[in-house]
Amino acid sequence: MPYNLPQRKSPRATWHDYNGGRYFVTFCTKNHDLYFGDVVDGRMELSEIGEWAVKQIEQTAVIRQNDVEIPMFVVMPNHVHLIVVYNRVVPCRDASIVSTILNKTNETDARGETDARGETDARGASLQFGPQSGNLASVVRGIKSAVTKYANEHDIPFAWQSRYHDHIIRNQLEMNRIADYVQNNPMKWEMDRFYKKR
Repeated sequence: MPYNLPQRKSPRATWHDYNGGRYFVTFCTKNHDLYFGDVVDGRMELSEIGEWAVKQIEQTAVIRQNDVEIPMFVVMPNHVHLIVVYNRVVPCRDASIVSTILNKTNETDARGETDARGETDARGASLQFGPQSGNLASVVRGIKSAVTKYANEHDIPFAWQSRYHDHIIRNQLEMNRIADYVQNNPMKWEMDRFYKKR
């Protein structure tokens, strides 16, 4: 008799379609292993795979024909923080959910870390919302896939954690706070929730 696993509840915000807006996104390496380099005197010294991750993030807006901007990001030893801004909203499957956006909230902790409301399944596919070529999950999946491919082609040991976290940025005050967190992340590495000693 086949064993039926319980269906996993989506951690995504059910009132938001994830194909437009501004987001704070975090994704990590598997087991929080330190693949991307080291923080030395408050600055990131990138490894080869860390430099490739930076290149892929910088190319995202070009690849996506300027529909997406990443105005700020940081590659840390075992995780990446991005601010992702959509310049164009892709029509969502269910427009009725957009009308409740202003009445709901997501939370971040005091350090700007996000909750787990924006995740993908183990293959990196979006769990629920939006056309697959134009939503937040596709941006994350594209970056992660490019880095993994480079590592495989160059025999560099590397693996991603399968999920990612996102936070919907609602106003300029939040944007300023998150931008400050991203910019100062290397200087506060030893206080970071993902800190791991080499």
